Amino acid sequence: MDSTTMLYEYADRIELAVSFDYGSNHNAREIPFARLHCQRLGIEHITIPLSFMQEYFHSSLLDGADAIPEGSYADENMKSTVVPFRNGIMLSVAVGLAESRGLNYVMMANHGGDHAIYPDCRAAFVDAFDEAAKAGTYIGVSLFAPYTNLTKADIARKGRELGIDYAETWSCYKGEEKHCGRCGTCVERREALEEAGIDDTTEYESLL
Repeated sequence: MDSTTMLYEYADRIELAVSFDYGSNHNAREIPFARLHCQRLGIEHITIPLSFMQEYFHSSLLDGADAIPEGSYADENMKSTVVPFRNGIMLSVAVGLAESRGLNYVMMANHGGDHAIYPDCRAAFVDAFDEAAKAGTYIGVSLFAPYTNLTKADIARKGRELGIDYAETWSCYKGEEKHCGRCGTCVERREALEEAGIDDTTEYESLL
């Protein structure tokens, strides 16, 4: 939901969209939607494999659907879904790609709801990575993260104004045929859409 909203809101400023296939349970569900939206907007989309992350990193997000905890997004057990330094690794690749193409900045769609669980979504990380990217590139590539202090409901409201059909996005960490309706991202998705006044047409297996 977040990256798709950012894609539409800033479409006129985006030269290239990048998906990373790092072996997560939901990559196979998420990436085709990314490709679909980029095609509609006429934005080039590429997928970069990062298979080493699944091989060497520990996270329930990489260990199959049954490993994903269920319940509120903020629950302590959702920390098992952290993929160590995932955003730092992906942004580093994106910065190298940006400098190779002469592009001035990279973007990420982290939001305020991520802060409690994921260290590499917090404002301190965004600021530090921005400084590192500018210092480490000849052209001063910067990090643009406009949703850092927004809630997911705030983002959904933007999507409503942009006319985005969120049924054409994927959130569920289990990555099965339908959204499970029970994992933290499914719960957060439902709550955000409800708060934003959007009819949720997502197909869920069941609800908590």
